[in-house]
Amino acid sequence: MRECMHCKGDLKRGTAPFSVDRDRYHVAWNALPAWICTQCGEPYFEPPIVAAIEESLRNIDRATAGIEAAVAG
Repeated sequence: MRECMHCKGDLKRGTAPFSVDRDRYHVAWNALPAWICTQCGEPYFEPPIVAAIEESLRNIDRATAGIEAAVAG
């Protein structure tokens, strides 16, 4: 059984929002697969979801750098 690291409540499958603020942009996902604490609502994302978020942010970083280079050039 999985339990919340904060309150020790039980976790159940669901979806949760996740957002990131960077220097040049803000990204928000409305409903990512996650384990949600039934007591406090804390979401926990599994490693494949975290990897997908990180890859998405790397892609956005590359695209944003290309936009800035085009504007500066």
